[in-house]
Amino acid sequence: MKKFVLSTLILAFFSPTLLLAESALKSQKAYSGGNGEDSTQMPAIINRQVRFHPVTSNKGMVVSQESIASRVGADILSKGGNAVDAAVATGFALAVTLPQAGNLGGGGFMLLHLSGSGKSPSGRTIAIDYREMAPAAADKNLFLDESGNVDNQLARYSRLSTGVPGTVAGLIHVLEQYGTMDLAQVLAPAIELAEKGFKISPSLAYSLYKAKPRLKNNSTSAQYFFKKNGASLQEEDLWQQHDLAVTLQKIAKEGKDGFYRGSVADLIIAEIKRGKGVMTHKDLASYRVVERTPIIGTYRGYTVASMPPPSSGGIHLIQMLNILEGWDLANLGHNSANYLHHLIETMRRAYADRSQYLGDPDFFPVPVKALTNKSYAAKLRAQINRGKVSVSSEIKPGLSVPYESPQTTHFSVWDSEGNVVSNTYTLNFSYGSGIAVAGAGFLLNNEMDDFSAKPGVPNAYGLIGNEANAIEPRKRPLSSMTPTIVFKQSKAPGIKQPIMATGSPGGSTIITIVLQNILNHLEFGMNIAEATAAPRVHHQWLPDEVRIEPGINSDTIKILRDMGHNIQEANRIMGRVQAITQGADGQLSGASDPRWPGGEAISEGSR
Repeated sequence: MKKFVLSTLILAFFSPTLLLAESALKSQKAYSGGNGEDSTQMPAIINRQVRFHPVTSNKGMVVSQESIASRVGADILSKGGNAVDAAVATGFALAVTLPQAGNLGGGGFMLLHLSGSGKSPSGRTIAIDYREMAPAAADKNLFLDESGNVDNQLARYSRLSTGVPGTVAGLIHVLEQYGTMDLAQVLAPAIELAEKGFKISPSLAYSLYKAKPRLKNNSTSAQYFFKKNGASLQEEDLWQQHDLAVTLQKIAKEGKDGFYRGSVADLIIAEIKRGKGVMTHKDLASYRVVERTPIIGTYRGYTVASMPPPSSGGIHLIQMLNILEGWDLANLGHNSANYLHHLIETMRRAYADRSQYLGDPDFFPVPVKALTNKSYAAKLRAQINRGKVSVSSEIKPGLSVPYESPQTTHFSVWDSEGNVVSNTYTLNFSYGSGIAVAGAGFLLNNEMDDFSAKPGVPNAYGLIGNEANAIEPRKRPLSSMTPTIVFKQSKAPGIKQPIMATGSPGGSTIITIVLQNILNHLEFGMNIAEATAAPRVHHQWLPDEVRIEPGINSDTIKILRDMGHNIQEANRIMGRVQAITQGADGQLSGASDPRWPGGEAISEGSR
């Protein structure tokens, strides 16, 4: 069992010694674009007198949760592909090497910045929505029993819980519109990995071992994810996935129709019908990707672009930054009790608003401008007592207008021309519903649980929604996924220079994880490896508790408790950030979160 002690190893990253010295933070500002020395006098963008060091590159870079997939993307960059080509190759590779979250049967969001140089068309930032959709036959009573109560088994572990998948359509769409390579080129590495196999990593062996009880409930999943004798796959075992390779080959040959029509679609619908699901061939064939306008905000002179609804991430990231901008956070001290109090009270109010106002904008008029308005943030800031804890039951959604799984995954890509991709996608739970499509080699998502099965009733991760996120035919469920790109104003008027791409899995904690990652870099001058490793906290309005990671100082915890905060200490981690930053000299720095082994930042041309 020594191969499955990773949880102990993971916790070793989070001791109180992670609290960084003030001098190191100040010196780092010169490298990250913060206030400090003139970075042109520095020999490198990274202060090496720190405990955590990013991977650096003068070319392009790919950072993902799984090193083989990162290598696939970096190799595409080395062959002349742009960030989009590399992102699509990485996304399909993760569908092979990270089955708990990488996927063909799920969906997600991509934020894409096009530099306007080289082969890029325009110098704009685009939000690509390839979130799953409810089948046409779904309605608000889909998961209610005869007594009107939510049947969680149906909502989470049945074929009824499957939304129409968007990943394949989304990746193909962005490649066709903004890539430079053809589909067969970017799919070739994933096909080879599935067909010829790859060696099981310690982290994948551990993940499959933990998921064994659920995956064994489905005969097809048991066949795909375990040995013929039913034993678990072990570290260094060669894992080949013939059926998945065939599915990928059909996509490479036929494009979107190779998945949403024809034999693969037949296999999907046959699987859905085995459990009396309601998805149809027409649902698959009519799936559409939507290009949306990103949520844009400003923070201390930086521009922050993030995902719009049906993700709640961008709105509430900007809302929280707007509130926090009114205080001198750096002077409070990183992860001090005073600093964390300000974060917690800000999070409480943003998540209260999330419960009421967020849903699919094609079905519900989400008040984007009102929620992201700085005057509204000032109103919320004025409600916060800087020395006293609020009570969530007394905090209501404030406008005067009418646990996604931790096994989501994120990757970031940056090419040498300045094109940037920040992408988050998921099956919802780890391994989705646990049900695999027989003959096709991939898992079904259980994203329908991200709807409000019954207004006011929390989903699997404690998040509360109302009519804005009720189940409706062809509607997209609300998400917390928050792929984000941060910009600074360049010397050329009107041109913004990307300096950071970030995102994370983590279900309901995603938004606060991304918030803290950005603040660590911009406010406290941490390099991206430091910013990613630092301990995190989370509050989501209800339940009225503060989750903290190991590594927050015990004296700080005591002060927070004395203030009245309901602190829930647990030996658990939050998120797995995959981020890239660019320094003043143009050098890239990347970091894969140490909270889960096996991820890697890989630069273009590295071996």
